[in-house]
Amino acid sequence: MGIKNKITDGYMYFLTLTVVNWIDIFTRPVYKHIIVDALQYNIQHKGLVVSGWCLMSNHLHLLAEADEGFYLSDILRDFKKFTSKAIIKEIIDNPQESRKKWLLNEFKFAGKILKRPQEYKFWQDGNEAKEIHTTSFLEQKLDYIHNNPVRAEIVSEPEEYLYSSAKDYAGEKGLVDIVFV
Repeated sequence: MGIKNKITDGYMYFLTLTVVNWIDIFTRPVYKHIIVDALQYNIQHKGLVVSGWCLMSNHLHLLAEADEGFYLSDILRDFKKFTSKAIIKEIIDNPQESRKKWLLNEFKFAGKILKRPQEYKFWQDGNEAKEIHTTSFLEQKLDYIHNNPVRAEIVSEPEEYLYSSAKDYAGEKGLVDIVFV
């Protein structure tokens, strides 16, 4: 992750996980649900604590930390590895994916230019981790996350967006179990 994105145990972070080349992969529900299911699994089994989230077309925002005894950097590494493999497999196996050849070429090219080449690279390196130190910074980032789909003109109100914790904060049940801040 490097010094720029160093994650220290015991803190909450504002994180951005971005698809290589900002590819709009999360326009199809099947790929969105891989992310949602993986988030929920990591919450239930790997010590991930999510207080806010929003999945956009090419990136995922999280306000997250790790339960005691777990390490956020390990959780994120495993989450990215699992979701990367699952989404690539879904692209390969899905005969309905009209962008299959293009997507696989993009992810394959991104994998070839690494110091340690790999067949496919899905996520950009790093998580743009910003440590949460103040309540005002936390509130600013939560507002930013929830208003992302509004700014993108996908919905007119944050709680209308299914792939976000805004529903939870509006009193409805969202797709992922969150811990309110």
